[in-house]
Amino acid sequence: MRLRALGLALVVLTPIAGCQSAADDDARLMREDVRLVVDAVTTQDVVPPRATFAGLLRQQQLTPELADSVVEAMRTVFDPRRLQASQTYWVTHTIDGLFREFRYQINADELLRVVLRTEGDATHGTAPRFDAEVVRLPKEYQRAAVSAQITPQTNSLIRAFTAHGENQILPLELAKIFSGEVDFNSELQQGDRFDVLFDRAVRNGEFVGYGDIVAAVLETGGRRLTAYRFADDEGNVGFYDEEGRSLRRAFLKTPLPFDPRITSGFSYNRFHPVHGIRRPHLGVDYGAPTGTRVLAVASGVVTFAAWSGEAGRLVKVKHAGGYETMYLHLSGFGQGIKPGVRIDQGQVLGYVGMTGSATGPHLDYRVTKNGTYLNPVTAFKGMPAGEPIVGERMAEFQRLRNEARDQMAAQLVTPVTTTASAD
Repeated sequence: MRLRALGLALVVLTPIAGCQSAADDDARLMREDVRLVVDAVTTQDVVPPRATFAGLLRQQQLTPELADSVVEAMRTVFDPRRLQASQTYWVTHTIDGLFREFRYQINADELLRVVLRTEGDATHGTAPRFDAEVVRLPKEYQRAAVSAQITPQTNSLIRAFTAHGENQILPLELAKIFSGEVDFNSELQQGDRFDVLFDRAVRNGEFVGYGDIVAAVLETGGRRLTAYRFADDEGNVGFYDEEGRSLRRAFLKTPLPFDPRITSGFSYNRFHPVHGIRRPHLGVDYGAPTGTRVLAVASGVVTFAAWSGEAGRLVKVKHAGGYETMYLHLSGFGQGIKPGVRIDQGQVLGYVGMTGSATGPHLDYRVTKNGTYLNPVTAFKGMPAGEPIVGERMAEFQRLRNEARDQMAAQLVTPVTTTASAD
Protein backbone atom coordinates (compact mmCIF):
# COMPACT_ATOMS: atom_id res chain seq x y z
CA MET A 1 0.00 0.00 0.00
CA ARG A 2 1.34 3.43 -0.90
CA LEU A 3 1.29 6.24 1.65
CA ARG A 4 1.77 9.82 0.50
CA ALA A 5 1.76 13.11 2.42
CA LEU A 6 1.53 16.57 0.89
CA GLY A 7 1.69 20.20 1.98
CA LEU A 8 0.32 20.71 5.48
CA ALA A 9 -0.65 17.09 5.97
CA LEU A 10 0.98 14.95 8.65
CA VAL A 11 4.15 13.50 7.13
CA VAL A 12 7.36 11.82 8.21
CA LEU A 13 9.88 14.57 8.84
CA THR A 14 12.97 14.09 6.71
CA PRO A 15 15.57 16.90 6.77
CA ILE A 16 16.64 17.84 3.27
CA ALA A 17 19.79 19.75 3.93
CA GLY A 18 22.46 20.33 6.48
CA CYS A 19 24.97 18.12 8.26
CA GLN A 20 24.23 15.94 11.25
CA SER A 21 26.28 13.51 13.26
CA ALA A 22 25.82 9.79 12.59
CA ALA A 23 24.30 9.40 16.04
CA ASP A 24 21.75 12.13 15.36
CA ASP A 25 20.89 10.52 12.03
CA ASP A 26 20.35 7.12 13.66
CA ALA A 27 18.17 8.61 16.36
CA ARG A 28 16.13 10.55 13.81
CA LEU A 29 15.68 7.53 11.59
CA MET A 30 14.34 5.47 14.46
CA ARG A 31 12.22 8.23 16.02
CA GLU A 32 10.71 9.63 12.81
CA ASP A 33 8.81 12.42 14.52
CA VAL A 34 5.49 13.33 12.95
CA ARG A 35 5.10 17.06 12.47
CA LEU A 36 3.42 19.62 10.25
CA VAL A 37 5.79 20.56 7.43
CA VAL A 38 5.35 22.52 4.29
CA ASP A 39 8.51 21.80 2.32
CA ALA A 40 8.70 18.00 1.94
CA VAL A 41 6.72 15.13 0.50
CA THR A 42 7.59 11.57 1.59
CA THR A 43 6.11 8.61 -0.25
CA GLN A 44 6.28 5.18 1.37
CA ASP A 45 5.74 1.99 -0.63
CA VAL A 46 6.63 -1.71 -0.76
CA VAL A 47 8.93 -3.28 -3.34
CA PRO A 48 6.90 -5.40 -5.78
CA PRO A 49 8.19 -8.68 -7.29
CA ARG A 50 10.86 -8.46 -10.01
CA ALA A 51 11.48 -4.76 -9.39
CA THR A 52 14.68 -2.79 -9.83
CA PHE A 53 15.83 0.31 -7.98
CA ALA A 54 15.84 2.34 -11.20
CA GLY A 55 12.29 1.21 -11.94
CA LEU A 56 11.08 2.13 -8.44
CA LEU A 57 12.60 5.58 -8.72
CA ARG A 58 11.12 6.23 -12.16
CA GLN A 59 7.71 5.29 -10.75
CA GLN A 60 8.30 8.01 -8.15
CA GLN A 61 8.64 10.65 -10.90
CA LEU A 62 12.45 10.67 -11.22
CA THR A 63 13.80 11.06 -14.73
CA PRO A 64 15.62 8.00 -16.11
CA GLU A 65 18.92 9.88 -15.89
CA LEU A 66 18.37 10.89 -12.26
CA ALA A 67 17.17 7.42 -11.30
CA ASP A 68 20.31 5.89 -12.80
CA SER A 69 22.47 8.40 -10.93
CA VAL A 70 20.88 7.43 -7.62
CA VAL A 71 21.50 3.75 -8.33
CA GLU A 72 25.12 4.44 -9.24
CA ALA A 73 25.57 6.35 -5.98
CA MET A 74 24.25 3.46 -3.88
CA ARG A 75 26.66 1.01 -5.53
CA THR A 76 29.46 2.39 -3.37
CA VAL A 77 27.81 0.97 -0.24
CA PHE A 78 25.19 -1.56 -1.41
CA ASP A 79 24.77 -3.99 -4.32
CA PRO A 80 21.53 -3.02 -6.13
CA ARG A 81 21.04 -6.67 -7.09
CA ARG A 82 20.21 -7.35 -3.43
CA LEU A 83 16.86 -5.58 -3.79
CA GLN A 84 14.15 -7.80 -2.29
CA ALA A 85 10.41 -7.84 -2.84
CA SER A 86 8.13 -6.88 0.10
CA GLN A 87 10.74 -4.58 1.68
CA THR A 88 9.71 -1.00 2.45
CA TYR A 89 11.20 2.06 0.76
CA TRP A 90 10.68 5.82 0.98
CA VAL A 91 11.23 8.65 -1.53
CA THR A 92 11.31 12.29 -0.44
CA HIS A 93 10.70 15.30 -2.73
CA THR A 94 10.39 18.98 -2.08
CA ILE A 95 6.89 20.41 -2.55
CA ASP A 96 7.85 21.59 -6.02
CA GLY A 97 8.84 18.03 -6.98
CA LEU A 98 12.64 18.02 -6.65
CA PHE A 99 14.14 14.74 -5.44
CA ARG A 100 15.89 14.89 -2.07
CA GLU A 101 16.28 11.43 -0.48
CA PHE A 102 15.76 7.71 -1.02
CA ARG A 103 15.61 5.13 1.77
CA TYR A 104 15.32 1.34 1.57
CA GLN A 105 14.86 -1.11 4.46
CA ILE A 106 17.57 -3.71 3.78
CA ASN A 107 16.62 -5.87 6.76
CA ALA A 108 15.57 -5.49 10.38
CA ASP A 109 18.92 -3.95 11.29
CA GLU A 110 20.03 -1.92 8.26
CA LEU A 111 18.69 0.97 6.23
CA LEU A 112 20.08 2.24 2.92
CA ARG A 113 20.06 6.04 2.47
CA VAL A 114 20.90 8.05 -0.66
CA VAL A 115 20.66 11.82 -0.13
CA LEU A 116 21.08 14.55 -2.76
CA ARG A 117 24.06 16.69 -1.80
CA THR A 118 24.26 19.09 -4.76
CA GLU A 119 21.96 19.50 -7.73
CA GLY A 120 23.34 19.19 -11.23
CA ASP A 121 23.48 22.05 -13.68
CA ALA A 122 22.80 21.13 -17.30
CA THR A 123 24.02 24.54 -18.45
CA HIS A 124 27.47 23.97 -17.01
CA GLY A 125 27.46 20.20 -17.63
CA THR A 126 27.65 19.24 -13.94
CA ALA A 127 25.90 16.14 -12.64
CA PRO A 128 24.05 15.89 -9.31
CA ARG A 129 26.07 14.50 -6.40
CA PHE A 130 24.80 12.17 -3.68
CA ASP A 131 25.79 10.86 -0.28
CA ALA A 132 25.06 7.13 0.21
CA GLU A 133 25.32 5.10 3.39
CA VAL A 134 24.05 1.97 5.08
CA VAL A 135 22.79 2.91 8.53
CA ARG A 136 22.90 0.37 11.34
CA LEU A 137 19.65 0.77 13.27
CA PRO A 138 20.16 0.70 17.05
CA LYS A 139 18.58 -2.02 19.16
CA GLU A 140 18.91 -3.30 22.69
CA TYR A 141 18.96 -6.80 24.14
CA GLN A 142 16.83 -8.04 26.99
CA ARG A 143 17.58 -11.27 28.83
CA ALA A 144 14.62 -13.66 28.66
CA ALA A 145 13.79 -17.31 29.30
CA VAL A 146 11.18 -19.76 28.08
CA SER A 147 10.19 -23.29 29.03
CA ALA A 148 8.61 -25.60 26.43
CA GLN A 149 7.43 -29.20 26.39
CA ILE A 150 6.53 -31.90 23.87
CA THR A 151 2.84 -32.73 24.25
CA PRO A 152 0.13 -34.21 21.98
CA GLN A 153 -0.76 -30.63 20.97
CA THR A 154 2.85 -29.43 20.62
CA ASN A 155 4.42 -32.55 19.14
CA SER A 156 7.49 -30.99 17.53
CA LEU A 157 10.32 -28.76 18.69
CA ILE A 158 9.04 -25.78 16.70
CA ARG A 159 5.42 -26.18 17.83
CA ALA A 160 6.55 -26.44 21.47
CA PHE A 161 8.14 -22.99 21.24
CA THR A 162 5.65 -21.23 18.99
CA ALA A 163 2.96 -22.20 21.52
CA HIS A 164 4.78 -19.82 23.91
CA GLY A 165 4.89 -16.94 21.43
CA GLU A 166 8.40 -17.52 20.08
CA ASN A 167 9.12 -17.89 16.37
CA GLN A 168 10.90 -20.84 14.77
CA ILE A 169 14.36 -19.26 14.82
CA LEU A 170 14.84 -19.91 18.56
CA PRO A 171 14.11 -23.69 18.48
CA LEU A 172 16.18 -24.11 15.32
CA GLU A 173 19.18 -22.51 17.05
CA LEU A 174 18.56 -24.73 20.07
CA ALA A 175 18.55 -27.80 17.80
CA LYS A 176 21.97 -26.82 16.44
CA ILE A 177 23.41 -26.71 19.95
CA PHE A 178 22.24 -30.22 20.86
CA SER A 179 22.53 -31.73 17.36
CA GLY A 180 25.45 -33.90 18.47
CA GLU A 181 23.31 -35.51 21.16
CA VAL A 182 19.74 -35.61 19.85
CA ASP A 183 18.09 -36.17 16.48
CA PHE A 184 15.21 -33.70 16.79
CA ASN A 185 13.47 -35.23 13.78
CA SER A 186 13.12 -38.72 15.26
CA GLU A 187 14.12 -38.92 18.94
CA LEU A 188 11.79 -36.47 20.68
CA GLN A 189 9.18 -38.05 22.97
CA GLN A 190 6.06 -36.96 24.82
CA GLY A 191 7.07 -35.14 28.01
CA ASP A 192 10.48 -33.99 26.76
CA ARG A 193 11.20 -30.55 28.22
CA PHE A 194 13.35 -27.55 27.28
CA ASP A 195 14.44 -24.50 29.26
CA VAL A 196 16.27 -21.78 27.35
CA LEU A 197 17.91 -18.56 28.55
CA PHE A 198 18.50 -16.13 25.69
CA ASP A 199 18.76 -12.49 24.63
CA ARG A 200 15.77 -10.91 22.91
CA ALA A 201 16.51 -8.02 20.49
CA VAL A 202 14.16 -5.05 20.92
CA ARG A 203 13.83 -1.76 19.06
CA ASN A 204 11.45 0.94 20.29
CA GLY A 205 9.86 -1.62 22.57
CA GLU A 206 9.14 -4.07 19.73
CA PHE A 207 10.71 -7.50 19.19
CA VAL A 208 13.02 -7.52 16.15
CA GLY A 209 14.92 -10.80 16.55
CA TYR A 210 17.04 -12.96 18.79
CA GLY A 211 20.48 -12.46 20.19
CA ASP A 212 22.55 -15.24 21.73
CA ILE A 213 21.33 -18.35 23.50
CA VAL A 214 23.10 -18.16 26.88
CA ALA A 215 22.10 -21.48 28.43
CA ALA A 216 19.76 -24.38 27.79
CA VAL A 217 18.57 -27.49 29.60
CA LEU A 218 16.96 -30.43 27.80
CA GLU A 219 15.34 -33.49 29.36
CA THR A 220 14.68 -36.22 26.83
CA GLY A 221 14.35 -40.00 27.05
CA GLY A 222 15.51 -40.05 30.66
CA ARG A 223 18.59 -37.98 29.89
CA ARG A 224 19.35 -34.50 31.15
CA LEU A 225 21.50 -32.39 28.81
CA THR A 226 22.86 -28.92 29.53
CA ALA A 227 24.52 -26.25 27.42
CA TYR A 228 26.26 -23.05 28.52
CA ARG A 229 27.70 -20.47 26.15
CA PHE A 230 31.39 -19.73 26.71
CA ALA A 231 34.38 -18.31 24.80
CA ASP A 232 37.75 -20.09 24.85
CA ASP A 233 41.17 -18.45 25.16
CA GLU A 234 41.15 -17.49 21.48
CA GLY A 235 37.66 -15.97 21.62
CA ASN A 236 35.96 -18.89 19.89
CA VAL A 237 32.42 -19.28 21.23
CA GLY A 238 31.00 -22.73 21.94
CA PHE A 239 28.61 -24.56 24.23
CA TYR A 240 29.68 -26.74 27.14
CA ASP A 241 27.92 -29.03 29.61
CA GLU A 242 27.86 -28.65 33.40
CA GLU A 243 31.41 -29.96 33.72
CA GLY A 244 32.88 -27.86 30.93
CA ARG A 245 32.89 -30.57 28.26
CA SER A 246 32.35 -29.23 24.74
CA LEU A 247 29.09 -30.15 23.00
CA ARG A 248 30.77 -29.67 19.65
CA ARG A 249 32.16 -32.90 18.32
CA ALA A 250 35.31 -33.11 16.26
CA PHE A 251 33.02 -34.10 13.34
CA LEU A 252 29.95 -32.26 12.07
CA LYS A 253 26.76 -34.31 11.99
CA THR A 254 26.36 -33.84 8.22
CA PRO A 255 28.40 -32.16 5.46
CA LEU A 256 25.51 -29.87 4.43
CA PRO A 257 24.74 -26.44 5.97
CA PHE A 258 21.27 -27.55 7.14
CA ASP A 259 19.59 -30.68 8.52
CA PRO A 260 19.20 -32.57 5.24
CA ARG A 261 16.68 -35.17 4.10
CA ILE A 262 18.01 -38.72 3.77
CA THR A 263 16.95 -40.16 0.41
CA SER A 264 18.84 -43.44 0.71
CA GLY A 265 20.42 -44.93 3.80
CA PHE A 266 23.44 -47.08 4.57
CA SER A 267 22.82 -50.67 3.48
CA TYR A 268 24.64 -53.86 2.48
CA ASN A 269 21.76 -54.89 0.19
CA ARG A 270 20.23 -51.85 -1.52
CA PHE A 271 18.39 -52.01 -4.84
CA HIS A 272 20.36 -49.68 -7.11
CA PRO A 273 18.02 -47.27 -8.98
CA VAL A 274 20.31 -46.98 -12.01
CA HIS A 275 21.64 -50.51 -12.47
CA GLY A 276 18.52 -52.35 -11.24
CA ILE A 277 20.46 -54.80 -9.06
CA ARG A 278 21.04 -55.23 -5.34
CA ARG A 279 24.44 -54.25 -4.02
CA PRO A 280 25.91 -52.51 -0.95
CA HIS A 281 25.38 -48.77 -0.50
CA LEU A 282 28.14 -47.86 1.93
CA GLY A 283 27.09 -44.27 2.55
CA VAL A 284 24.11 -42.03 3.09
CA ASP A 285 22.43 -40.05 0.30
CA TYR A 286 21.26 -36.55 1.24
CA GLY A 287 18.82 -34.85 -1.12
CA ALA A 288 19.75 -31.24 -1.83
CA PRO A 289 19.56 -28.77 -4.75
CA THR A 290 22.39 -28.62 -7.24
CA GLY A 291 25.00 -26.11 -6.10
CA THR A 292 24.40 -26.54 -2.34
CA ARG A 293 27.70 -26.12 -0.47
CA VAL A 294 29.32 -29.35 0.77
CA LEU A 295 31.37 -28.79 3.94
CA ALA A 296 34.27 -30.70 5.45
CA VAL A 297 32.90 -32.47 8.54
CA ALA A 298 36.28 -32.22 10.28
CA SER A 299 39.73 -30.81 9.72
CA GLY A 300 42.12 -32.99 7.75
CA VAL A 301 44.06 -33.39 4.51
CA VAL A 302 42.54 -33.81 1.04
CA THR A 303 43.80 -37.08 -0.47
CA PHE A 304 41.69 -37.13 -3.66
CA ALA A 305 39.75 -34.54 -5.68
CA ALA A 306 38.94 -35.62 -9.23
CA TRP A 307 36.52 -37.58 -11.40
CA SER A 308 36.03 -41.18 -10.26
CA GLY A 309 33.75 -43.17 -12.56
CA GLU A 310 30.30 -43.86 -11.10
CA ALA A 311 31.10 -41.56 -8.13
CA GLY A 312 31.44 -38.61 -10.48
CA ARG A 313 33.42 -35.77 -9.00
CA LEU A 314 34.73 -37.10 -5.68
CA VAL A 315 36.62 -35.62 -2.73
CA LYS A 316 38.32 -37.75 -0.06
CA VAL A 317 39.64 -36.31 3.20
CA LYS A 318 41.87 -38.06 5.74
CA HIS A 319 41.25 -37.12 9.40
CA ALA A 320 42.88 -37.89 12.75
CA GLY A 321 42.05 -41.12 14.54
CA GLY A 322 42.01 -43.28 11.40
CA TYR A 323 38.90 -41.65 9.92
CA GLU A 324 38.37 -40.87 6.24
CA THR A 325 35.35 -39.15 4.68
CA MET A 326 34.18 -39.19 1.05
CA TYR A 327 31.88 -36.82 -0.84
CA LEU A 328 30.44 -38.17 -4.13
CA HIS A 329 28.55 -36.86 -7.21
CA LEU A 330 29.73 -33.24 -6.78
CA SER A 331 28.93 -30.68 -9.46
CA GLY A 332 32.23 -28.91 -8.78
CA PHE A 333 35.06 -28.54 -6.28
CA GLY A 334 35.60 -25.78 -3.73
CA GLN A 335 38.27 -23.14 -4.28
CA GLY A 336 41.76 -24.56 -3.76
CA ILE A 337 40.57 -28.12 -3.10
CA LYS A 338 43.23 -30.54 -4.39
CA PRO A 339 45.29 -33.44 -3.01
CA GLY A 340 47.67 -32.47 -0.23
CA VAL A 341 45.75 -29.39 0.90
CA ARG A 342 44.98 -29.14 4.62
CA ILE A 343 41.39 -28.08 5.27
CA ASP A 344 39.43 -26.89 8.31
CA GLN A 345 36.13 -28.12 9.66
CA GLY A 346 33.30 -26.37 7.80
CA GLN A 347 35.43 -25.45 4.77
CA VAL A 348 33.68 -25.77 1.39
CA LEU A 349 34.90 -28.91 -0.39
CA GLY A 350 32.51 -28.72 -3.33
CA TYR A 351 28.91 -28.42 -4.40
CA VAL A 352 26.02 -30.87 -4.65
CA GLY A 353 25.45 -32.31 -8.11
CA MET A 354 24.47 -35.48 -9.96
CA THR A 355 27.72 -36.41 -11.71
CA GLY A 356 28.58 -40.06 -12.31
CA SER A 357 25.87 -42.65 -11.68
CA ALA A 358 23.02 -40.60 -10.21
CA THR A 359 19.32 -40.12 -10.95
CA GLY A 360 19.06 -36.68 -9.39
CA PRO A 361 21.04 -34.07 -7.42
CA HIS A 362 22.21 -35.42 -4.08
CA LEU A 363 25.30 -35.94 -1.94
CA ASP A 364 26.52 -39.48 -1.24
CA TYR A 365 28.48 -39.12 2.02
CA ARG A 366 30.70 -41.96 3.27
CA VAL A 367 32.85 -42.55 6.36
CA THR A 368 35.51 -45.16 7.10
CA LYS A 369 37.60 -45.87 10.19
CA ASN A 370 40.81 -47.78 9.64
CA GLY A 371 39.43 -48.84 6.26
CA THR A 372 36.06 -50.14 7.53
CA TYR A 373 32.90 -48.42 6.29
CA LEU A 374 30.64 -46.97 9.00
CA ASN A 375 27.01 -45.81 8.87
CA PRO A 376 27.51 -42.01 9.05
CA VAL A 377 24.20 -41.52 10.87
CA THR A 378 24.84 -43.94 13.74
CA ALA A 379 28.63 -43.50 13.86
CA PHE A 380 28.37 -39.78 14.51
CA LYS A 381 27.65 -40.12 18.23
CA GLY A 382 30.73 -42.27 18.70
CA MET A 383 33.07 -39.79 17.09
CA PRO A 384 35.52 -37.78 19.22
CA ALA A 385 34.17 -34.96 21.35
CA GLY A 386 35.45 -31.42 21.16
CA GLU A 387 38.04 -29.91 23.49
CA PRO A 388 37.01 -29.41 27.17
CA ILE A 389 37.65 -26.27 29.21
CA VAL A 390 40.87 -26.62 31.20
CA GLY A 391 43.12 -24.62 33.47
CA GLU A 392 42.38 -21.10 34.63
CA ARG A 393 39.39 -20.71 32.27
CA MET A 394 37.41 -23.27 34.26
CA ALA A 395 36.84 -20.86 37.16
CA GLU A 396 35.45 -18.23 34.77
CA PHE A 397 33.22 -20.84 33.10
CA GLN A 398 31.86 -21.97 36.47
CA ARG A 399 31.07 -18.36 37.43
CA LEU A 400 29.17 -17.70 34.18
CA ARG A 401 27.43 -21.07 34.37
CA ASN A 402 26.18 -20.39 37.88
CA GLU A 403 25.08 -16.89 36.88
CA ALA A 404 23.10 -18.33 33.96
CA ARG A 405 21.51 -20.92 36.24
CA ASP A 406 20.36 -18.21 38.63
CA GLN A 407 18.95 -16.05 35.85
CA MET A 408 17.06 -18.97 34.35
CA ALA A 409 15.61 -20.00 37.72
CA ALA A 410 14.51 -16.42 38.41
CA GLN A 411 12.70 -16.04 35.08
CA LEU A 412 11.03 -19.44 34.83
CA VAL A 413 8.16 -20.48 37.08
CA THR A 414 8.96 -24.20 36.88
CA PRO A 415 12.42 -24.62 35.41
CA VAL A 416 13.93 -28.02 34.74
CA THR A 417 15.58 -29.08 38.00
CA THR A 418 19.23 -28.13 38.11
CA THR A 419 21.66 -30.30 40.03
CA ALA A 420 24.52 -28.22 41.36
CA SER A 421 27.98 -29.68 40.85
CA ALA A 422 30.62 -29.54 43.53
CA ASP A 423 32.91 -26.67 42.51
